[in-house]
Amino acid sequence: MEPPIISSTMIPTLSWFTPKRLLAIFCVINLLNYLDRGTIASNGVNGSKGTCTEAAATCTSGSGIQGDFNLNNFEDGILSSAFLVGLLVACPIFASLAKSINPFRLIGVGLSVWTLATLFCGFSFNFWSISVCRMLVGVGEASFISLAAPFIDDNAPTSQKTAWLATFYMCIPSGYALGYVYGGLVGSYFGWRYAFWIESILMLPFAILGFLMKPLQLKGFGSGNLIKVEESKTDASEVQVANASNVRDDSLSLKEEFRDNTSNDQSKSKSATKMFDQFSIFFIDMKELLLDKVYVINVLGNIGYNFVLGAYSYWGPKAVYNIYHMADADLVFGGITVVCGIVGTLAGGFVADFMTNTISNAFKLLSATTFIGAALFFGAFLCRNVNGFLALFSIGELLVFSTLGPVSYVCLHCVKPSLRPLSMAMSTVAIHVFGDVPSSPLFGILQDSINNWRTTSLILTTILFPAAGIWFIGMSSRNLVFLLTSVVINVYVYLEGIFVHSVDKFEDDSENQVSNIERSCTIPLLQEKTGETSTSHTQSLEC
Repeated sequence: MEPPIISSTMIPTLSWFTPKRLLAIFCVINLLNYLDRGTIASNGVNGSKGTCTEAAATCTSGSGIQGDFNLNNFEDGILSSAFLVGLLVACPIFASLAKSINPFRLIGVGLSVWTLATLFCGFSFNFWSISVCRMLVGVGEASFISLAAPFIDDNAPTSQKTAWLATFYMCIPSGYALGYVYGGLVGSYFGWRYAFWIESILMLPFAILGFLMKPLQLKGFGSGNLIKVEESKTDASEVQVANASNVRDDSLSLKEEFRDNTSNDQSKSKSATKMFDQFSIFFIDMKELLLDKVYVINVLGNIGYNFVLGAYSYWGPKAVYNIYHMADADLVFGGITVVCGIVGTLAGGFVADFMTNTISNAFKLLSATTFIGAALFFGAFLCRNVNGFLALFSIGELLVFSTLGPVSYVCLHCVKPSLRPLSMAMSTVAIHVFGDVPSSPLFGILQDSINNWRTTSLILTTILFPAAGIWFIGMSSRNLVFLLTSVVINVYVYLEGIFVHSVDKFEDDSENQVSNIERSCTIPLLQEKTGETSTSHTQSLEC
């Protein structure tokens, strides 16, 4: 039996498109994603609702989105988080589709949706129209969030994987801060609509690139199954042609009626079967993720971490203003966060690589930096002097931001390669649903009850200690059975082993049923121009 012929589109040619350039492109896209988040936040803060006197004798027009659409504060607040609805719904969908559709093409689809959604944000005419557009922005961003990190992990040098991931995630604080400034400047000089239109123009080349370039394959998504599917489709079409030629002598009316009925039944049956298969695969993969103790521990720690950081980002400047009476608290707090976010994220990635890339070492770094950072935050809010607060809080932010690279490394390497998109997607869903989304309103409720900004901030900070403890659990290789009792929500989570054996499953290819011939005909996704080029080219010609 002859080996299957692999389409030339599955083998990218050597060109300017190298792993480092892939990282650079993904960093720019991530920067634009968070630039948009900062832009909508900036327009929300800088906008104001129109006001009128009691006799309606004099009225002042509002500014920004809130003024144009006459939004109350609740509606204005919804706009800043509306994208999360689309993000949370679409993340698992894109991750599941990656098993049947090339992941690189899915990124192109997502960026196209993002580009159109931001474009129509500028053309929106009321609250509901811009809300729907913001949700679609989240849908477009979902494909990139789920799939970009696995691509970077595949193509990064073995000794620099965490550093590359940290470089990618460094764009989060820098992009958000840049968007805040960008949104304010463009909004004040040209109007808030132009801010979204410019974003759409900046993202358009990357959306087009996702379709024009030869699609890349992810590790764990072999081409063997795709080839078999195409062959089965070809065989089925040949059979249909043969059957059609045998019945040409039959009555035309009977033939057309039979063909219409059969094709309709078959199309409905195939659609239903395909949809059922997609759901089945999704639930099987979800079960495997939830039974993976290392993955669950990593996500639980990340939820606690994001719960605190989410409330800090929203309430931090106001808390600092009320505790230390700092007039420019928002600028100082924002500036510290941007600088510490960039430096801390990069430093965490390089330190993790220096310690050698293992899940156990990643957990060590996560646990240690989060615990020490929490202690520094706690000391900062206890400090009575504003200079002491700024010093302790700055060092604490450097440490806690260093977790972004290692936590993503664990998320990618504790599961099989084909589960990486879903693991990233569900981790994103979990940290938003249980972390930064509810933390801000809960902080507000607690502050209204206690009416003491220092005490409320200290209570919030203590949540980082159990987050560090959860990550400490994944660090050891001892296996004991224990019961974790959640004091806050009173939910018992049974984990098999208080100290979990951490296994890197990145090289696990058991799920890919691809023959040796097919494996020998596969060329790495991206190659630098080395001496191995001629060997790979010779192998592809032999295939």
